[in-house]
Amino acid sequence: MKLMRAPNLIIGQHWVNVLETAGIACELHNRYLNGALGDIPADQCAPELWLVDERDEAMALRLIDAASHGPAAGSPSWQCRQCGETLEAQFTVCWQCGTARDPLDG
Repeated sequence: MKLMRAPNLIIGQHWVNVLETAGIACELHNRYLNGALGDIPADQCAPELWLVDERDEAMALRLIDAASHGPAAGSPSWQCRQCGETLEAQFTVCWQCGTARDPLDG
């Protein structure tokens, strides 16, 4: 199921990483069509994020929205579930051990 278009390949891949970290299977389509821009209309060249299971749509949209806006000012730090390191809210991966932050953590 097509979820959305990404403004560019880098953001599209970031969204894939965010969703895969949360256990949501997805694919990024049109990775290489930017080179055809001009021969193919621009709106058909943009990277597209597709979900494997449409039941993940609501959660995927919430996660992408949160990733797009970052943490609110004054958001609390979080603790790595693997090594116990305390990290500031803007970090999504533990600098100490490389464990990804659980998307449901505060």
